[in-house]
Amino acid sequence: MFPASRYSIQAHRCIRALKTVPADHAAPQLYTVVHRRTCSSVTTPRITTHYTIHPRDKDPRWEGVEMERFADEADVVIVGGGPAGLSAAIRLKQLANEQEKELRVCLVEKASQIGAHTLSGACLEPSALIELFPDWKERGAPLHTPVTEDVFSILTEKYRIPVPMLPGLPMNNHGNYIVRLGNFVRWLGEQAEELGVELYPGYAAAEVLFHEDGSVKGIATNDVGIAKDGSPKDVFERGMELHAKVTMFGEGCHGHLAKQLYKQFNLRENCEPQTYAIGLKEVWTIDEKKWRPGRVEHSVGWPLNRNTYGGSFLYHLNEGEPLVALGFVVGLDYTNPYLSPFREFQRWKHHPFVAPTLEGGNRIAYGARALNEGGIQSIPKLTFPGGMLIGCSPGFMNVPKIKGTHTAMKSGMLAAESAFAKITDENLNSETTGLHVPEYAENLKKSWIWKELHAVRNIRPSFHNYFGLYGGMVYTGIFYWVLRGKEPWTLKHCGLDSAQLKPAKDCTPIEYPKPDGKISFDLLSSVALSGTNHEGDQPAHLTLKDDSVPVARNLAIYDGPEQRFCPAGVYEYVPLETGEGMRLQINAQNCVHCKTCDIKDPSQNINWVVPEGSGGPAYNGM
Repeated sequence: MFPASRYSIQAHRCIRALKTVPADHAAPQLYTVVHRRTCSSVTTPRITTHYTIHPRDKDPRWEGVEMERFADEADVVIVGGGPAGLSAAIRLKQLANEQEKELRVCLVEKASQIGAHTLSGACLEPSALIELFPDWKERGAPLHTPVTEDVFSILTEKYRIPVPMLPGLPMNNHGNYIVRLGNFVRWLGEQAEELGVELYPGYAAAEVLFHEDGSVKGIATNDVGIAKDGSPKDVFERGMELHAKVTMFGEGCHGHLAKQLYKQFNLRENCEPQTYAIGLKEVWTIDEKKWRPGRVEHSVGWPLNRNTYGGSFLYHLNEGEPLVALGFVVGLDYTNPYLSPFREFQRWKHHPFVAPTLEGGNRIAYGARALNEGGIQSIPKLTFPGGMLIGCSPGFMNVPKIKGTHTAMKSGMLAAESAFAKITDENLNSETTGLHVPEYAENLKKSWIWKELHAVRNIRPSFHNYFGLYGGMVYTGIFYWVLRGKEPWTLKHCGLDSAQLKPAKDCTPIEYPKPDGKISFDLLSSVALSGTNHEGDQPAHLTLKDDSVPVARNLAIYDGPEQRFCPAGVYEYVPLETGEGMRLQINAQNCVHCKTCDIKDPSQNINWVVPEGSGGPAYNGM
C-alpha cells in the first residue's frame, strides 16, 4: 500500500484549504440506527439523517455555518482510482509528455490508499496492459502467475461432471495471468504518479458540479465533520471543488455519481436496464502439497438451482507462498427472497471437489462487490457535455469470460486519447463550457471492446429459459463456439434486478447448514477480515428515501431480503424493545461498498452515497 507521505506534497497543493481530520483507526464499532413501527403507529422516527435526504438549508442547526468551498482547476479530473481511471490518467500524461504539452490531471479515490477498495477474482487478460505499457515486465508489473491449467465443472450435490475446455470457448484462459488485482492497481498508481498524475486517495467525490449552460463543471469532495444525527461538529469542513474541461467518471460498478448523470442527461434512454451479480471472495493459505500454481478452476451448478445464474472460481497463485483465491458469483436477478449469496458461498466450499483443497488451510481475507452483467445491451450513452463514463461504471465486463479489467483499461485509454485531442485542439469552438467528446463513444465502437462484447451479447440473457443453466450452456455451445456470436438477433434481459423477487409467501425458505469454523464461517467474522472501518460519528451513508418502507413493505412482503443479500451484515430486522413488531437496524460500519443493497432492494428505497473519505474496506491485494 502507498505510504500517505508519497502524496502529501501534491495533496497539499490541491487540498490546502482542508484541515486534516484524523482517521479513527480504533477497532470497528457497529453503528446502529433504529426504526420503530407497530401496526398502530402513525409516525416513523427518522432513520436517515444524511443531507441528501434532509437538506441542510431547512435545518436550523446549520444556520450560520460557513458553507463556502475552495475550488481548484485541472484540465482533466478523474473520479475513481481503479483500472479504468488509472489507465486514462496514464494515457493522458503519456500523450502530453510525447507532445510536450502541459496537462494537469487529477484523480480522486475514496479509498484511503490506491487499491484498497479493489476486489476481483482475478484472471487478467493482458491485451490492454500490453498496449498501455509494452515493457510492463521490465517495469515490474505484479503478474507472477501465468495460467497453466484450465478446469471447468458442472457440480451436483455430491459429484462433479467435467466439461472439456475447448480452444475458442470464452472461459479458456491460455495466455492470461492470475493476479491480485489490488496489487496490480497499486502498481498502476505508481506508474501514474511517475508520469505526473496527481493522485488524491482518501477523498470521495460526493457531488457533480454543473456550469450554467448545463455542462459538467467537475466534482466536489464530501464534507467532513458531520455528526450521525446530521448536525455539524466543531471540526466541520466543507469539501473542495475540482473543476475541469473534462471529467471522467470511473467509479466502478453502480457508481452513485453515474446514477445522477443517467438522470441528468437521460443516458439510459436507448439501452436496456443494467443487470448485476454479486461476487464474494476469500483468500486462503493452503497445504503446500495441494498447491498447484497456475491452476484455474471454474464451476456452475450446485448449490444454486438451474434457474439461478451463478458459479465459482478457485485460482492457485504463485506468489512465494501457497495461496489460493476463491469466490462465488450469484446473479442478482434471482427470485427467491430467502436466498443468501454469502451462505451459498459458504455451502459451496463443502463440496467434495472443493473442500479437500481447503482442509488444513487458513482463511486470511474476505470481501465482496457487485459486477455489471448486462453486456452491450445495457451500455448507456457514454458522453455528455463536460464528461464521460469509463470502465465498470457503464459496464464493459465480458460475462462469459468473467473478465472486465482489460476492457475497463481499454475504455479509459480510448477516453484519454479522445479527450486529449479535444483539449489540445487550438481551433476548437465548443458549444458548452464543459467539453463534449462524442469521439470517445465513436472510437470505442470501432475498437476490439465492441467486437468482443457484441460476440458474447446473447450468452447471459440466454439463461432466461425453462432449462435455465443447461439451456444457456447449449446456446453458448451452438451460437458462440460454432457461430462466434454472428446470429442475427440480440436477446433481451428480463428487466431490473430489483423487480425480480417474488413475495416470500410464494417461495420456499432455504435451510442453510451452520458454519463449521474450519471451511465455512459466519458473516461477522468474515467482515472482520475485510478490514472495514468507518468514522462512527457520521450519518449512515446507506440512506432511505422513506424510513417507513423497510418494515411496511420489504419485511411484510419479502421477509426482509436485505438482511440476506447484503454480504456484510449491514441490515438487520430485530424485535422492538416492547416486544411488539420489528425494527430495522442499519450497521453502516460494516459496509464493504459493494452496492448490492442499492441494486437489489425490491422497493428501490435504498440510495448508497459515499461516506467520509477513507472509510470502507481495507483490502490488501484482493
